[in-house]
Amino acid sequence: MHQGTKRLCDWITRRRAIGRCHLAGQTGASLATTAIARPISATPADAASGALNLCLKHGDYAQVPHGAAAHLKNSAAEKYSLVKSLAAVDYHHPLLSLGISSRTSLVFRKAEPHPQPLVRLVNQFDRLFVSAGLGLVLMLAILSPLMEKDVAPAVLQVALDEPKQDPMAKMDTVQPASAESAVADKLRDLITGNAHYRLVSRKADREGIAAYYGAHNYAPLWVSNSVVNERAKSAIAYLAQADAVGLDPNDYPTPDFKSAITVDSLAEAELKLTTSALGFARHARIGRIHFTRVGTDIQYQLVAPEPADVLSELADGNDAGKVLDGYNPQHLGFKALRAKLAELRKGSAASDVKRAEVSEPPRVHVPDGRILRPGMQDARVVVLRKRLDIPGDKSNSLYDEAVRDAVKAFQTENDIGVDGNLGPNTVRALNGERKETRGPSVNAIDTIIVNMERWRWLPRDLGNPHVIVNAPDYTLTLYNDGHAYWKSRIVVGKPSLATPMTSAEMKFITVNPTWNVPQSIIEREYLPALQTDPLALERIGLKVDYDRDGSIHIWQPPGAANALGRIRFNFPNKFLVYQHDTPDKYLFARERRAYSHGCMRVENPLTYAEKLLSLVMPNENYTEARLEKMFGGKEININFPKFIPVHLTYQTAFVDEQGKLQLREDIYGRDSRMIALLKGSERKIADNAIEQRSNSSSRPMHISQGYYRGQSFFGFLFGGARFNPPKPPAFIEPRASINGYAR
Repeated sequence: MHQGTKRLCDWITRRRAIGRCHLAGQTGASLATTAIARPISATPADAASGALNLCLKHGDYAQVPHGAAAHLKNSAAEKYSLVKSLAAVDYHHPLLSLGISSRTSLVFRKAEPHPQPLVRLVNQFDRLFVSAGLGLVLMLAILSPLMEKDVAPAVLQVALDEPKQDPMAKMDTVQPASAESAVADKLRDLITGNAHYRLVSRKADREGIAAYYGAHNYAPLWVSNSVVNERAKSAIAYLAQADAVGLDPNDYPTPDFKSAITVDSLAEAELKLTTSALGFARHARIGRIHFTRVGTDIQYQLVAPEPADVLSELADGNDAGKVLDGYNPQHLGFKALRAKLAELRKGSAASDVKRAEVSEPPRVHVPDGRILRPGMQDARVVVLRKRLDIPGDKSNSLYDEAVRDAVKAFQTENDIGVDGNLGPNTVRALNGERKETRGPSVNAIDTIIVNMERWRWLPRDLGNPHVIVNAPDYTLTLYNDGHAYWKSRIVVGKPSLATPMTSAEMKFITVNPTWNVPQSIIEREYLPALQTDPLALERIGLKVDYDRDGSIHIWQPPGAANALGRIRFNFPNKFLVYQHDTPDKYLFARERRAYSHGCMRVENPLTYAEKLLSLVMPNENYTEARLEKMFGGKEININFPKFIPVHLTYQTAFVDEQGKLQLREDIYGRDSRMIALLKGSERKIADNAIEQRSNSSSRPMHISQGYYRGQSFFGFLFGGARFNPPKPPAFIEPRASINGYAR
């Protein structure tokens, strides 16, 4: 018997371990002749595994031996060796799927249309080489002499007839391919093993990496012919300059491929760069800071890119750096800040920065005295003009409309009953401690970076047309076809009741709106006022209803005195805010206009309505005059056939139409919070969302039911009315009710 064949039979008898198959994919004749003609290179392990692999490779599934590893010991390493041997045949063959359980049991199944199990190798491995695979091996033993004489010369003749090739050329093509295959094998080991958890921390990234590499037979993305490729060089160069787009290059470490000289180090370097590329794509798309860590009054639909899709785009693109850059916002506002950031770092843009001037009135003490009302003359009016820095002649002692409006603005800002008169409460507030004001960040670069971060929260498609509200700038801008179509001053929420950040769709306009007072305002502000004066709400035109379930409903009918004015712009959202007209026009003359309860008051609402309707209903010819003719005591809704996206933003840094960098006051403290997150201990986890408390502004207020014993409803509610001289409460800025906007 041929020596190589004899060793094979001896090996089977002695139950030696199976090694990796190096003969997979050869035909039956080639396998037989090679086993005899090249007995030294064909080890017993090769022949045994090759016989089994041959059946699988050529579709002879009926001939696959059952229990083909009974000769193996029960060690996991030997079982895994057989797994790798079988997988080497064709891991992604369309008719073959491989499943390995936690107990290293192995199952081969044939895909549709033949779903029956082909072979199952279980932990016991109790059967060995039955059927054609074993028969082929035994045939080699019986026909050894004949094969040596007759077959070997034929094989030699075939080899002589083949075209001659340069041995060095063969080395150049085979060796790198073999090395790359080895890297792929190591990647398979890392990705399917426990090392994946060590190298890739995020579950979504691990799943995406497994999906992408598994679909591509674990071929490396960044390595070609055992060396780093141009795709990797482009990605590494771009990630090293991530600070150009407001991110931190230290968050995206890249490997040193020059020192990666082994298969193991190349595979780990591959995964390290892949992980950094995925981290950058995620941060570039949705930001390093999740909005839930900044405030409960922020809500956006963040959509992170799918890791497998990112890897596919990197593989398909010609320039990995350009692909990664495409995950940044493409909005003009973001790009303008990116350019200014580069200029500031070079020191060339410092002179172009325009900071909002926050002028503080001089510190003046207002003396006590009688209540001052419009039309009265008093020496204290001169002091009042200086204290509130009222434009005009500071020596004028007449309590005119300019003084009244300035006092009303001060009362609104300080949550005092707004009547425009100088009473004792207003005097005490004027002489009290000043409220802290937040100017722009001292470091313009930090301000730009957090503003670029907030751009990442916005939808990539802002819509056409769309509306942008910039709360710190107190402006609203309507955009159409990429250009500013109309712009207006607005009043936004006071610091304690900030205008939220969100995106929604404007669906209709309401002329002659009803104001349904939110339950949070009823509980926080109106019920305490009613304890003092049960008639207060009636005097300002509010109606009170109570239902059988004990809930209170306070509302204001349409009219000129309605808190919403004559028109309301509806874009349903989580925070129940909207844009509307207002009877208090005097506030628009002030530079700081943070006075509302969160809603946005528009300076020229009829013009705004005309501009909106001209874009969504151009053939209806809505004009300011036509809208004004609709004023009355009945609500009228004008539904939009096409919804208009509305984006409530917080831009303390932006570039104006003249190309100047503008910085604004951090009225809600969002900048300082985000800068602290980026520079503090939370920065590594800042992109993870945290739970937010639910919005309770629409939760109904319940009261006890029963007979009121002759008292009024509020008398019963508060234990009897305590009548004081009439004094209406502060006129409360509305927020929408839960059932929309109408009662």
